[in-house]
Amino acid sequence: MKKTLLITAAVIVGLGLLAAGTVGYIVFGTNTKNKTEVTIHIPRHTDYLQLLDSLHKHDILRSEETFDMVAHYMKYKTVKVGNYTIKPKMSNFELVRMLRKGQHYPVKFAFNNVRTLPQFIERASKVLFFDTRELASVMYDSGFWEQYGLNIASCPQIFIPNSYEFYYDITPEEFVDKFYKIHQQFWNETRRKQAEEIGLTPLEVSTLASIVEEENFRPQEKAIIAGLYINRLHKNMLLQSDPTVKFALRDFSRKRILNADLKVDSPYNTYKYKGLPPGPIRFPEASTLDSVLHYTHHNYLYMCAKEDFSGYHNFTNSAAVHAQNANRYRKALNERNIKH
Repeated sequence: MKKTLLITAAVIVGLGLLAAGTVGYIVFGTNTKNKTEVTIHIPRHTDYLQLLDSLHKHDILRSEETFDMVAHYMKYKTVKVGNYTIKPKMSNFELVRMLRKGQHYPVKFAFNNVRTLPQFIERASKVLFFDTRELASVMYDSGFWEQYGLNIASCPQIFIPNSYEFYYDITPEEFVDKFYKIHQQFWNETRRKQAEEIGLTPLEVSTLASIVEEENFRPQEKAIIAGLYINRLHKNMLLQSDPTVKFALRDFSRKRILNADLKVDSPYNTYKYKGLPPGPIRFPEASTLDSVLHYTHHNYLYMCAKEDFSGYHNFTNSAAVHAQNANRYRKALNERNIKH
């Protein structure tokens, strides 16, 4: 009798150890069969069954049944978006822990020297989880911008170049909303009052600043150029800004604007339409916005790039002197065989 009890106890212990070993292997044993790293993309609104289908399509798991058991045990229910790198020899525990944790971590997003919405969308999509299609669907949705009192032409004003921190899995809508709040903080009571004093709205300041930057990004001239264009606005003159024509043509590589180019029918053609264009022609820096708010007071009405190609300009209030400056610059272009 005693011997039978000992045998029974031994069997029970053995079975217990075997069960424990089996559970341990199911949880902590290797269950990924990929031999190299594989990245799977989990889009928004993915449910658990769709996740399993993605793992199956990528041929990741040795046993989908044991993965499902561990996922159930670890209470993995909510599938979180992200691009997950599956390494070779991962256990069910490691895999579920990674997927359950998600990718809600901060990343740096810095940008400058951006002209167009497509450029901005591409840069943001390289850093954050959403892709270009997702962000573009928001950025080009006129109805979306109505809540902010903006439209597709005016929306670039809220994206002030700098270095920012976002959570990697932020949605496109949250991304834009955060920039709108940053924009509102920038346009504090002091700056709004300064804009009002020079007769411009924040959008007009941003639009003018974008033109100033395209003319010359150097700080020595920005406030001077801003003052010149404000003088022309006050006199109800055409701004006649070459960068706005380049924007209308969607050709920023041009070094020379031809008479034929000036005929393009676009609200951004300031040789054809008076006043400022509908919105910024690039995403202006904060320093340039302040250069407009603190523009240099002078009587200049004309500017022309210097013939030495230094990037600086000749300024004057005389149409005759401007014509001479323009002739010298055209001559320099011809000598270098620059035709467009």
